[in-house]
Amino acid sequence: METKRVEAFSDGVLAIAITIMVLELKTPETPDLHGLAAVLPTLLTYVLSFVYIGIYWTNHHHLMHLTRRVDGGALWANLNLLFWLSVVPFTTRWMDESSLAELPVLVYGINLLAAAVSYTILQTRLIRLQGAGSRLARAIRNDVKGKWSMALYVLGCAGAFVSTWISVAAYVAVAALWIVPDRRIERAVAEGAATGDDGS
Repeated sequence: METKRVEAFSDGVLAIAITIMVLELKTPETPDLHGLAAVLPTLLTYVLSFVYIGIYWTNHHHLMHLTRRVDGGALWANLNLLFWLSVVPFTTRWMDESSLAELPVLVYGINLLAAAVSYTILQTRLIRLQGAGSRLARAIRNDVKGKWSMALYVLGCAGAFVSTWISVAAYVAVAALWIVPDRRIERAVAEGAATGDDGS
């Protein structure tokens, strides 16, 4: 199966997730800095989660750009990823409304970790489908940033029992690590365009 419907459906789900989050934002009750300060925590949690969904959207786009075919297993792996990303608005709101309480911050981290694991599962499945010698396989190789991300998520989840600020710092660190789209795939796309390689 081709990837167009997978991309279109994924784009729609991620757009809805962002829309749900932005609808939770409320304007300050007073037109001054005090009013702005009151809603600042909500705004910052929204920004963090927006960045995360944006990261997944850009990297998913790049991943699919080097994918020529999918099967039923890849479709379910993609749905698994979308499930965890669709839960982000809920865990974001809970974390914000609890004022960064221990359990909501931990659950937010578990949500992010589950999404990362799901992305790795999808990526592995797509590499297997394209073949070990495909451009996708050559571009991914040793996923060092992915491994660092998992470690930081685990640190963030564990840190919630000590200080939720450790967790927040770990989650922000992962976002900073991935804020630039995956250069490996960008290079592979550019090389393919230069050589006429179709990605297989």
